[in-house]
This record gives sequence, structure tokens and C-alpha cells, in this order.
Amino acid sequence: MKINNIWLLAFLFIGLTACESDDDSLADPIDEEQELINGPAPVYTSGTADFSTFVSLGNSLTAGYSDGALFARGQAESFPNILSKQFALAGGGTFTQPLMSDDIGGFLLGGSPVLDPITGENLFKPRLIFDAANQTPISVNGTSTTDITNVNPGPYNNMGVPGAKSYHLLAPGYGDISNFPAAANPYFIRMASTPGTTVIADAMTLNPTFFSLWIGNNDVLGYATNGGDSSDVITNQGTFDAAMTGLVSTLTSNNSEGIISNIPNVTDAPYFTTVPYAPLDPTNPSFGPQIPTLNSVFGALNPIFQAIDPSRVIVFSETSASPVVIQDETLTNIAPQIAGALGASPTFPAFISQFGLDGSNPAVVQLAAGLLANLYGQSRQATPNDLLVLPSRSIIGNVNQMTADGLIQAGLPAAVAGQFSTEGVTLPLEDKWVLLPSEQTEIANATTAFNQTIANLATQYDLALFDVNTFFNSVATGGYQAGNAFMTADYVSGGTFSLDGVHPSPRGYAVIANQMINIINTKYGSNLPTVNPVDYRGLYLD
Repeated sequence: MKINNIWLLAFLFIGLTACESDDDSLADPIDEEQELINGPAPVYTSGTADFSTFVSLGNSLTAGYSDGALFARGQAESFPNILSKQFALAGGGTFTQPLMSDDIGGFLLGGSPVLDPITGENLFKPRLIFDAANQTPISVNGTSTTDITNVNPGPYNNMGVPGAKSYHLLAPGYGDISNFPAAANPYFIRMASTPGTTVIADAMTLNPTFFSLWIGNNDVLGYATNGGDSSDVITNQGTFDAAMTGLVSTLTSNNSEGIISNIPNVTDAPYFTTVPYAPLDPTNPSFGPQIPTLNSVFGALNPIFQAIDPSRVIVFSETSASPVVIQDETLTNIAPQIAGALGASPTFPAFISQFGLDGSNPAVVQLAAGLLANLYGQSRQATPNDLLVLPSRSIIGNVNQMTADGLIQAGLPAAVAGQFSTEGVTLPLEDKWVLLPSEQTEIANATTAFNQTIANLATQYDLALFDVNTFFNSVATGGYQAGNAFMTADYVSGGTFSLDGVHPSPRGYAVIANQMINIINTKYGSNLPTVNPVDYRGLYLD
């Protein structure tokens, strides 16, 4: 109390002195008390940058996508929204985002879920949350209320469009619902100012004085997350270069300044590093007792593998975890050799008889030989160099009913068909579940080339450059100290990535924003403060 009284007397003196000055205005005594105690309030400046109209372009990483969906709470913690709040301290203006209608995530189309025409699965599922009781990710309860047909035309300051590749930002009609799903994006449909506009055109309508551009991830990511199965190919280098040059030249056409970010190596993300190549545990009661039978089955094939290519030999250990069986498209298909060798083997009829097949019937023998040949013509066990994608963990050890039905139609009894349709055990994992070394090389080469293009453009247009690739790699290999939180790239526990294994968590986005702020301060002479990443959650539990 004595200390407070001393400060009070000081303020009275200051107030009387101020009355005698030529300034008729009085400062707030509370503010002056805080200034005397804490020192002068910091004055933030933009340096040579102008943050008054900030526009951010990109894909899901810019939109604030996390946990497998875009939802309102996640958008509030997008890195552009975090940046805009810091920019506001140095002249930044309002920042608008095309908010989803709820915190569920996903979409409706005319009031109904958007279904895959082949599988019938919901293409836009609710977001994931972490079920702490069972230590597993689950879908949040609820149904999306965000309908693609409910258009709220922009332009918005956050022009992040989940799913967009580099050239999509320049594509007319990308927001035209009449082009959906073949050539239009549901996220851009909801926010496009007109059906025929482009993302870059809407962004330029705001006359940005400062921008961020982080695009190109999907130009390699789609290929990677699909296990390199060619359902989503890597963007052609020429196409990428033209798109990036067009975007940067347009964004800087009004002498705007900004920051451009490059593409991280997707294989640093937990989507590709969480599922071990050898997950088959002999202590698992569903797997361990089957090992002798499995080794007997592959014992009929291993002599053939040994003679042609010893790396294809398949053996399951009874004492340690075993690798899954995968299909390797880079291997020569030896199905004809397998069929011929098994059909001519004098022991093969007795072998198939143990599965209830008529080994005395030559037609059945040839049928069985052909089916095994087709299953294992390009198979091998995984190695540490193979990367299993995160969703594979939900199917390994399960019966692939489609394959089982096909074997039944081919003439196998239902029980036998099921035995030879167990994912990763008797049924080699399809290419979409595994990123092979050759596919990893393709991705790495494309990422390097794309990042060189981005670096060249940053130099040519004198922009700040955020080397996300190097930063994410450092987090993946050594971790990152964010205040009193140590962050890694580990799934669930690492704090950097969300439950989808690809997109950052809110805390991860905060760290990204901080990295950008530091780079912007260095490049443009601003002195923006960073945020405390611990103020942002690492996992959603609800």
C-alpha cells in the first residue's frame, strides 16, 4: 500500500504539471501508471511494408484446414488470420474469411451429403477429434450444415481454397457450380464473386497492399497421399512455372509487397511416418496363431521367389514384428512363372486340398495356381524404405470384401476366399496404401524443382521467402521449442500436426505465423510481435 501511495503522489504531481502546460488534454493516469511500472508501451511499425489491405492466397493450408476438414473454429486459427491480428498493430485493416456454417466440417449438396459415385462414401466427412478415453481419433458428432449451393460471394481477404493446385488459382469457372465436381471446387463455389471468376481475380479486386502466397503443395501432395497410384499425378513443371509466374506477377502489379512460401517435403508429415512397415505383431491373438499356416502357404511360393528374385520371399516371424505384404508395381510381373511352376508341382494338389479344394481335379489345380499367381505376381514384404500412408492402419489385417467376393466368383469357397483376402497379410496392400522408394524420389525431385521456381520468383520480385521445407524438416528431425511447449512431427503427441497427419494443428499454424512474422520483420524492417503458440491448442477434444 505504501508503494501504491508513492506512485499516486507521483501521478498527482505529473497531473498538476500537465495542467500548467500548453496542452489542454490530459493523459489517462492509469496508462501513465502502467508506463511508469512497465515502461513505454511498444510502438509497432510496418517498416517499408503496407499492411492496410492484406490478402492471403493458397490452398487448405491457407484456409485453416485441419483434422481432415474445414470448420469455423479452425478458420479462426488459420495462419493468415493470426497474421492479420499482428498486422493490425501496425496499420493493418479488417480481415475477412469465408467462414463455414458450423464446427462440424464437411459439405452438403442441395441438403444431402456429397457421395463418391463408386464407393458411396461421403466425400466431405466431419472433422476428427481425439477420443482421449480410447486414445484414438474419431469423427465429431453431428452433420454438416454447410451447403455448397449456399453462396456467400466475396472477395475475401483469406482466399485459401482447399484442394487447389497452383494453376487452379488462375482457372476461370473454378467457382461455377455447373462445373462441379469435374472442374469446380466446392470451397471456391461458396466464395466466388461470380461463377466465372478466378481466385486471383477476386483477390486483386481488393487491391492488396500486402499478400501471402502459399501454393503448390497439392501439386505433389495428391500424388503422395494416394500412394503414388497415379490417380492424382504430379503437376508438369512447365505448368507449375507458368502458374506461379502468373500469380506472382499479378500480385505485385500494384507494387504490393508480400511473403511467398515454398513446399515442404510431404514425407516429413506424420501421414507418411506413423504406420510402421512391420506392424504385424506375433503377440496379437488375431495374427500370432495364424503364423504357422501363413508360412506354410508362402512356403509353396517361396521356392519360386527364391529362384527368380530372393527379395520377394515372404516369411512371418513368430518372435518379432513382421512387415506387411505389399504390391510393388516396379517389380516384373512373374504371374506366368508362378502359375506354371505351381501347376506343374507334384505337391501342389495336396497343398490346395488342405483348404478344402479338390486337388485331384486338374481344373481346380490350374484355377488355384492362377489365382495365387495373380495375387503374388508383383508382391514382396515391405522394407524400412517403404512408407505406409496413415489410412492404411485402419485396413491392415482386415478382410477386403471386394477381393473375397471376386475369389468366390472365381470358384473358391467363402472361407478360403476370406483367408486369401486379408489386407497386408495374404492380400498384398495396393499401391494406394504404400509410397514406394521410386515414388518418393519422384516427389522429392518435383518438390526440389518447384521450390527452385518459388525461390527464383522471390528473388526476381524482391519478396520475403519462407523456406517451409527446411523448417518442417527441422521439426521432423529435431523438434521445435515453442515457448514452454516442445513440438515434434509425431502423430497426436507432437503438437505440430492435426489428426489428419498432413495439416498443422492450431498451434502448428501459430508457429507458422511466427516464422512468417520474423521473416517479414527482417525483410521489410517492421517490428511486429509474435504470438504465444501455447495459447493455441494442439488437439481438439471436442
